Amino acid sequence: MKRTEMKIVDAEDRTAWDDFVTSHPEANFLQSWDFYEFYRSRGNEIVRRILVDEQGVIRGAYAGVVEAAKRGRHLAIAGGPILDWHDQAAVDRIFQDMKTQGKRHHCVFVRVRPQLKHSDDSMQLMRELGLVPAPMYLSVEFAGVLDLNKDEDEIMKGMRQRLRRALRKAAKNEITVEKSTDPADIHEFYQIQLETAGRQKFVAFSEDFFTKQFAAFAKNGEAVLYSAKYQGKTLAQNFMIFYGNEASYHYGVSSELGTKLSGAPLLHLEAMRDARKRGIKRYNFWGIVGEDETKHRFYGVSCFKRGFGVDELKYTPAHDLVLEPAKYQITKLIETVRKKKRHV
Repeated sequence: MKRTEMKIVDAEDRTAWDDFVTSHPEANFLQSWDFYEFYRSRGNEIVRRILVDEQGVIRGAYAGVVEAAKRGRHLAIAGGPILDWHDQAAVDRIFQDMKTQGKRHHCVFVRVRPQLKHSDDSMQLMRELGLVPAPMYLSVEFAGVLDLNKDEDEIMKGMRQRLRRALRKAAKNEITVEKSTDPADIHEFYQIQLETAGRQKFVAFSEDFFTKQFAAFAKNGEAVLYSAKYQGKTLAQNFMIFYGNEASYHYGVSSELGTKLSGAPLLHLEAMRDARKRGIKRYNFWGIVGEDETKHRFYGVSCFKRGFGVDELKYTPAHDLVLEPAKYQITKLIETVRKKKRHV
């Protein structure tokens, strides 16, 4: 039997890229074309590569961003690569290319958080590919996911009582939901985030970061800003991304008044309705922590997400392909200390 010849090239066709990525049920916006257009708009170097066979059919793909971090310059590949993991030849070619691209961009290491469920087999595969567990995470590794094949009545029944009560309270208070795809509206989102950061003592992203990211997705109808309003005042806002098989709760903010009047649950319910209209089958609330991690800074928000009756999904954690061992040891030390200080 003739062996299929494959080659890896830079991706140049947005439609072909997104068609391939979204044909894989596990994929989400982390490997979307527009996410890397956002990085490019911020001045980052990006890598976007496809594995094609003799007929030009895409067999694998991965996108990454070069992070010029002081702790170690590296190529970060979140939610990828996207491919048939049972095709060993494709897997080997893709990971070899990651190594090549990392060296070409003068990286100390390549960090990969694959879109694979965590298992003994997935961890063994990482070892066989020559990767080592990363000292710091890359994107969410433990997520709360809701099956949108359930209808709204089923989802309501699966919610914790306090969330159902919050939704009744929102209806009683005549809280409304407004939607926007205008990047200019991110200004208010940013202002509320600054207030939240002040209350909860974390470092906020910049307005430029949010605006450019929203603009990159919104121009193709993939991002929507949901706002819960009460008597003209904004209670809460969700930055949602709709891509492929998944609706992603990317960022959310809530004012002090919003916390009292419970605007946030209504935003999620409305986004779920819109996701179904788009034919999307999965609603990803993203990061949660263990139910026993009561001291974790994300414990409270994790309880809120679990209140919707989510399924818990653990991805294979981030792994590093080390290119410069001596420099990588410095990275490992810095990140280990930083992770401990940040309690993440």
